[in-house]
Amino acid sequence: MKQIYLQSYFHSGYNRLMNYISNIAHMSKNDQTIIKHRLKVIKFFEEFGEEATKRAFDKGRSTIYLWKQKVRSSGGYLSALLPSSKAPKHHPKRKVNKEIIEFVLQYRQSHPGADKVTIKPALDAFCFSIGIPSVSESTIGRVIAKLKQKNLIPDFQLKTTINGKTGKLRVRGTTKKEKKLRIGKYKPNKPGDLVQIDAIEIFLNGVRRYIITALDVKSKFAFAYCYKTLSSLTARDFMIRFQKVTPFIISHIQTDNGKEFHKYFREYVKNQHIIHFYNYARQPKMNKYVERFNRTIQDQYVSWHMGDLYEPKEFNKGLMKYLIWYNTKKPHRSIGKLPPLLYYVTKFLNPQKSNMLWTSTIFDKNF
Repeated sequence: MKQIYLQSYFHSGYNRLMNYISNIAHMSKNDQTIIKHRLKVIKFFEEFGEEATKRAFDKGRSTIYLWKQKVRSSGGYLSALLPSSKAPKHHPKRKVNKEIIEFVLQYRQSHPGADKVTIKPALDAFCFSIGIPSVSESTIGRVIAKLKQKNLIPDFQLKTTINGKTGKLRVRGTTKKEKKLRIGKYKPNKPGDLVQIDAIEIFLNGVRRYIITALDVKSKFAFAYCYKTLSSLTARDFMIRFQKVTPFIISHIQTDNGKEFHKYFREYVKNQHIIHFYNYARQPKMNKYVERFNRTIQDQYVSWHMGDLYEPKEFNKGLMKYLIWYNTKKPHRSIGKLPPLLYYVTKFLNPQKSNMLWTSTIFDKNF
C-alpha cells in the first residue's frame, strides 16, 4: 500500500508518507481497503488512460478527477478518498393527525399508564369510525413521549407500601427527580452574590440539636440559629430570619444535598427569586467557607455553652450576641482584618443598615 502511495499520484516523499500514515492509521480495515482501491484506480488511469480504466474498473474520467481534486483540496490527506455520507441533510418531519393525538391524550387520562400496545386496538377502531388511517405502535409511543414532554399527561410510576403498624396499603406516585443546578465556574462579585448554608448536628446526652449556619462568601457576614429538629420547614424559617438581618440582597445560595434544603425550603427560595446551587454528593469541600465558619463557631461559642442547648431559645439569645460581635467587631484576615459589616460599608456603596446592629434583636420574642 505504501508502494502504491509513493509511486502513483503522490511524489513528495517522506512528508507525504508521514501524512498518509498518520491520517489513515486509525481507520478501519474496510475504509483502508476503499482508499487502497481508489489509489489503484488512479494509478491505473494515469498509466493506461481513460478507456482502459473504464473497461477495467467502470470509472470515468470525471470520477478520477473528482477523487484527485478532493485529495488536493484536503492538503494531501488520503481520508478525502472515502465516500461521503449519503444520509439526507434534512429529514422529513412526521405528521400525525390531530384527532389521533387528542384520542391518545384522552385515553391516557382515562387509563393512566396505558402503553402503546394497549392503545393500538382502541385507536384502530376510532380511526375506522371517523374514516382516517390509523398509525403504528411506534408512532403511538412517540405521541405519548411528546405529550409527556409538554406535561399534558403525568409521567410517574405507582409504588405500593404497607404500614407496619396498621397493615394498610398506601399507593403513591414518584415523580422524576428535578435536575439540580451546580455552581460550575460561577464566582461572586459582591456581597449577596453567593451565600453558603450548612447544618451542624450536636448529640448531647441522648438529645439532638441542630444549628443551621450561613456565610456570605464575599463579605464573610455570618448567621446561625439553633433548632430542635432539622427539616425543610426549619431551614425555611432560618432563611427568613437570615434575610431579615443581612444588609444586602441575597441572589445565590449554595447548599449540600440534605433533605432540609428541599421541599418547603426550595419553594421559598424559588419564590424569592434566589438561585440555588447544590453541591455534588460527598463533596463537603465545595462548601469550604461555611464549613470553616462551622468550626469557628463551635470552637468560640458552642463548645462553651453546651448546657444551654437543652433550651434552644436561651441558647439563641447568647448566640445572637456572639454573632453581633463576630460581624461588627471581630477582625477577619481574608477581608483586610476588618469585621464583615465594616468591610461591607467601606468597600460597597450605600448599604442598607443591618438589623444585626440592633442589640435588642436578641430579646425579640420571635427569636
